[in-house]
Amino acid sequence: MSVKINYLNKKPSKSSANHVFFVNEKFLINNIRNFITEAEHSYINDLLKTIDLKKNMFVFEVNSKKKIVLISIKKDLKSFDIENLGAEFYGRINYGKSSEYFIISDSIINSHKSFLSYFLHGFKLKSYEFNKYKTKKETRLISINVLGSKNKPSDQNQLKFRALEEGTFYARDLVSEPGNILHPDEYAKRLNSLRKDGLKVNIYDEKKLKKLGMNALLGVGMGSIRGSYLVTMEWNGAKNNSKPLAFVGKGVCFDTGGISLKPAKFMEDMTYDMAGSATVVGLMKNLAVRKAKINAVGVVGLVENMPGGNAQRPGDIVKSYSGKTIEILNTDAEGRLVLADALTFTEKKYKPKFMVDLATLTGAIIVSLGSEYAGLFSNDDKLSNQLIKAGDKVDEKLWRMPLHKNFDKLIDSKNADMQNINYVGGAGSTTAAQFLQRFVLNKTPWAHLDIAGMAFSKYGGALNSGGATGYGVRLLNKLIEDDYE
Repeated sequence: MSVKINYLNKKPSKSSANHVFFVNEKFLINNIRNFITEAEHSYINDLLKTIDLKKNMFVFEVNSKKKIVLISIKKDLKSFDIENLGAEFYGRINYGKSSEYFIISDSIINSHKSFLSYFLHGFKLKSYEFNKYKTKKETRLISINVLGSKNKPSDQNQLKFRALEEGTFYARDLVSEPGNILHPDEYAKRLNSLRKDGLKVNIYDEKKLKKLGMNALLGVGMGSIRGSYLVTMEWNGAKNNSKPLAFVGKGVCFDTGGISLKPAKFMEDMTYDMAGSATVVGLMKNLAVRKAKINAVGVVGLVENMPGGNAQRPGDIVKSYSGKTIEILNTDAEGRLVLADALTFTEKKYKPKFMVDLATLTGAIIVSLGSEYAGLFSNDDKLSNQLIKAGDKVDEKLWRMPLHKNFDKLIDSKNADMQNINYVGGAGSTTAAQFLQRFVLNKTPWAHLDIAGMAFSKYGGALNSGGATGYGVRLLNKLIEDDYE
């Protein structure tokens, strides 16, 4: 199934085609009278007197060839409310044979200035499907034709939302790929292709990483026949040489737990343990497509955590890129090892304004926040507040969790500078973040987003139909738009 949106410069007709109109919350239809026949107006008006008007939309089957959809525009709608309306509309028409609908943009009155852009954005996000490996694919096409001169999105607005959709869908595609396809070697290859979007891509293979001393990252991938990589993606869209904004992602393409092997049940879900990196990649693609007027860098560590004859063992001690030593007590606490080296490298090489890392880091954050909020840990109040505000605007919510020196004793090691887990128990997400904070060496404003509960949805949400969500692309784009462009 595919979706096509067309903007047509012609007046709406009263023909036998499916029409979509926007009305007020009381479903008064006088404003659409010029677009429908008197018989249709009378028919719909009579039906509206008999039904509950608390719903957001109604679909009226005028005849076998024509439907009229009425969508209520309630007062004080936020942007994500409008997106949810678009997603709901998709759900109402996503059935049967290929279909075509005409949206009458002139029927939009007294609403958000970018109402139609957000509405169609929600529609597109909800329509996403990953069916790459199905032998029988749906060939349905939903055509949305926007008619009318009023409320039509500008070319700039269309580009803005198209870029955001491309970035989000690219992130979802990456997360949806199985581990036998998107292993680190293939992942690095795909990222190299992003040069065509205008990104400067550098790939550090194992030889280069060994030379740099990234033993924390390399240790995670020692049991795999695949290579381990650090990949940087640079976007230089500012007119000056201002410090870049930095985004760092965990890219564990498949996580067995290593020698500390996970239980078999639900291990298949560990294909999405690279969702943090996918968000970073999707964000960078979005920035490049829309030609964002900022400097930004995305850094992802790509590994596969497998058991094997050469795999890292519990009890091993490694020296990180920072020079700090880590005792490995559990090889399934691997994401923080990847991020440790990536964070120090990013801070040292790019000297960014801030760093935000994203990772499906702990199951403990799901225990704390479920699938409603991602966990936010930060050393900077300003950055934290900006992220929370941006998340609220796009309905990708964050909840700030504590960092405090008192947690340090839980990860101090007798044999090294630190250990990679808290063996006492409790505060699993916080001690993981506390671990990461030790690798931010120069007091750079930093935030860690634990997205374990948000990156994948088995049952779907408002703007996705189940599977990879692309969580974080829209949040971070909003942060950049509002505070740094």
